[in-house]
Parts: sequence; structure tokens; C-alpha cells
Amino acid sequence: MQDDQALILAYAGGQVAAFEQLYQRHSQRLWRYFFRNTGNAALADDLAQETWFAVVDGAARYQPEAKFSTWAFTLAHHKLVDHWRRHKAHRSLDEEDSEGMRLAETLFANSGFDPERLQDRKDLARALLDALAQLPPEQREAFLLQAEADMSVADIAAATQVSQETAKSRLRYARAKLRQAMEVTA
Repeated sequence: MQDDQALILAYAGGQVAAFEQLYQRHSQRLWRYFFRNTGNAALADDLAQETWFAVVDGAARYQPEAKFSTWAFTLAHHKLVDHWRRHKAHRSLDEEDSEGMRLAETLFANSGFDPERLQDRKDLARALLDALAQLPPEQREAFLLQAEADMSVADIAAATQVSQETAKSRLRYARAKLRQAMEVTA
């Protein structure tokens, strides 16, 4: 199995199958990153698609100085920032969707668990999402980049264009706040 850097370089060299492998490996994580940042499945679809277009457009310029996932999630970060800049008004996770469910509830509503366990999981997910929503945007994004993209502190720093110390602090504060919020819930 080829690593991601070899695949993106192969795609840049004209091997379409290499892109398909990259897409298979990273599409779900990338989509979840957008969905958990926005709470909107359609928007997550659009932002993920824009990011994959940026990957296609930038493949010829890719330099294997960073991991492919770092590069791709940096592109994703820029797409998310651009979206928030275009749409200053943020939706609340307490806002209801067209079916009357809170957006926070929809994140885990289709988990496939038994009904009894589903309610407990939904309550826990609601508490986590509420806690995530309370984090400052920079801390939430750092946490989600690590949780969803499995990025290191150095990768998060590179993706968000801050120092490693700043990225490490954001993660530390995010984890502490989430831990404290979940202890109150338990």
C-alpha cells in the first residue's frame, strides 16, 4: 500500500487511481471535520467538495514537505475560514432543523444503537457538542483537527498558521474545558 505522499505525487503525474485511493482514505474524516464545525450536512458536503477541488487543482504544486493530510486539512481550514468570513452570522447548535431536532442532536442521531442506548449516547453527544460549542473557535478548531484529522500539534500549527506553542495551548485549554464540562455532565 502506497503512502499518501506517494499517491498525491502519482496523481499529479497523471494516475487517476491514486486520487481515488486518497479520496477513499480521507473523505469521511474531512467531511466530519466540516460537519462538526458547522452542524450542517449540506454545507459540510459543499465545503468538502470545494476542498477536494482544491486538492485536484493543487496536486501539481504539492511538495512532500508535510504529510498529505496536513496539506489537505490546511486547505480545509482555509475553506472553512473563507465560509465564516462570507457568512458572519453563525448558526447555534441549539437551533432546530426542518424536522424540529436541535442541530447538536443531529450529529449523532443516526448512530445505529439500540433505542435505550441511543438516548444515553444522544445525551452524551449533546453534552459534548454543547461543550464544543462553548469553546472559542480557535480552540474548537484545534481540537477537531486533532480528533478528526489525527493531526499532530506541529501539523495543527502549520494548518492554522500559528506557532506550535499556540497550537499546543489551544489544545490544552480545549481539552481542559471539555473535560470539565463532561465531568459536570456525568
